[in-house]
Amino acid sequence: MIRPRLKMRLGDLLVHEQIITEEQLEQALAAQKSSGRKLGATLVDLGVIAEPQLLRFLAQQLNVPFLDISQRRIAPETATLLPEVYARRYRALVIEDNGDSVLLGMSDPADLSGLDQLGPILGSKRIDLAVVQESQMLEAFDTVYRRTQDIANFAEQLDEEYQEGEEFELNALDDSTSDATVVKLLQSIFEDAVQVRASDIHIEPDEKMLRIRQRVDGVLQENILDHVKIASALVLRLKLMSGLDISEKRIPQDGRFNIKVKGHSIDVRLSTMPVQNGESVVMRLLDQSAGLLTLDQTGMPAPLLRKLRETLKRPHGMILVTGPTGSGKTTTLYGALSELNQAQNKIITVEDPVEYRISRINQVQVNSKIGLSFANVLRTTLRQDPDIIMVGEMRDQETVEIGLRGALTGHLVLSTLHTNDAITSAMRLIDMGAPPYLVASSLRAIIAQRLVRRICQNCQQPYEADEQERAWVRYLQPHLADAQFYQGRGCNSCNHTGYKGRIGVFELLEMNEDMMDALRQSDTQAFAQAAKNNPDFSPLSHMAMDYAQQGITTLDEVFKVAEYVPEVVNN
Repeated sequence: MIRPRLKMRLGDLLVHEQIITEEQLEQALAAQKSSGRKLGATLVDLGVIAEPQLLRFLAQQLNVPFLDISQRRIAPETATLLPEVYARRYRALVIEDNGDSVLLGMSDPADLSGLDQLGPILGSKRIDLAVVQESQMLEAFDTVYRRTQDIANFAEQLDEEYQEGEEFELNALDDSTSDATVVKLLQSIFEDAVQVRASDIHIEPDEKMLRIRQRVDGVLQENILDHVKIASALVLRLKLMSGLDISEKRIPQDGRFNIKVKGHSIDVRLSTMPVQNGESVVMRLLDQSAGLLTLDQTGMPAPLLRKLRETLKRPHGMILVTGPTGSGKTTTLYGALSELNQAQNKIITVEDPVEYRISRINQVQVNSKIGLSFANVLRTTLRQDPDIIMVGEMRDQETVEIGLRGALTGHLVLSTLHTNDAITSAMRLIDMGAPPYLVASSLRAIIAQRLVRRICQNCQQPYEADEQERAWVRYLQPHLADAQFYQGRGCNSCNHTGYKGRIGVFELLEMNEDMMDALRQSDTQAFAQAAKNNPDFSPLSHMAMDYAQQGITTLDEVFKVAEYVPEVVNN
């Protein structure tokens, strides 16, 4: 094994090469004494030198290559030659396996004690060193050290235990058996989901296989297990954790529980549904340790945010947040509640379920089994002297009417509605049975929103739109017809998808006299025309297209938001 050494101490070398000054070195050494971090990391933390510059210098002095691994595909079977615990401890990653040798990337190749520890673990293979940026290495860890192999191994072990006898399900009920295979399997599933930032986990039994799917940035990723018989054991354990009826498999059930995963406190909302081959389970993961997003963090543009805040200052009226499931409506509502949550405001929420707990706000969990419906709770809420009411969802005529009357009688009412855009939302309230005059008098503003995937900034590259895409762009935003657009090539940072994270796309429709007149007459066309004539109204597709032109998202994501395909594109 090659053990490269620096001819001088790092700090003296940097001063000798006039990369830093004596004063900067003394400052870093003083900071190092209090932090205990290595000198190189301290210099980077202080902003004296950039990490890539420092690593290139180190690579040159040690006569080893400096590698950019952000675009390199590293096979999991190669990386796992070094167990994850050692890889993370010593910031080391096996990049290539060349048979009798391995290419080992390290963020600090001068760490000789670390090299001594890693040598025996890698066996008789010769170690060729390379310098790798630590941030790139950490991103690669999350990609190559997935829990998929652990999940497969525990699933196989659980399947073998199941074959031993029919008493397995009864054994699974013993919650004190913390080392039970089913617990380890579930722990691996949750760890993998948190690692890839999944918002949902789907467990779906098929005839001959078990599908475990994770929704990452709005898109499902699938992992298939051959051991379909273990599905009942997983469902049993999850029902126990949620406090559900384990003997009932014929009807859907909903529950929730909290778990700790990798230092994160995860609130899990669970829903079961009987299907042909057993029970399907979907779990929504809410990271309580991440905290609530503020309105400023939602990605709402400044002009729209300013108008929304002006509307929120009004003493009464209804504000609706609309969009399909998973579009971030609840996040926006909670962001608004956080700003309104002041000592002088009495705030009551009616939710199903309560997703985030907020101090000072009175949050009520709907329970239809005991008659605690949205409408019943809302009636009581109006007698509790509230200033602001948040209704989780406008689900039926009774809830809509009570909410609108509450908004008309001096309360600020916030709620959500499942519609595609802001213009159709007001008419949807009338379709649900609300009197048109009541909608016109109470409704103040409607926010429609979607979540689009962000292009990974680490592998962003220009994208040349084809003629059909250009035709659509000309229809949506004519002035952007010749704009430059972008896409992600795929890298370790984004798990080779080209996307990393999501951002909100919004439209805000504020009611004016023309729109209110159209609502009173239930005139859908007049209302839509009045909304489009409003100079302050900008539809979702315009904001999404602006994001595409700025390199934030792709045209594919824009076209998902702009659901209507004009004939000029099809012909």
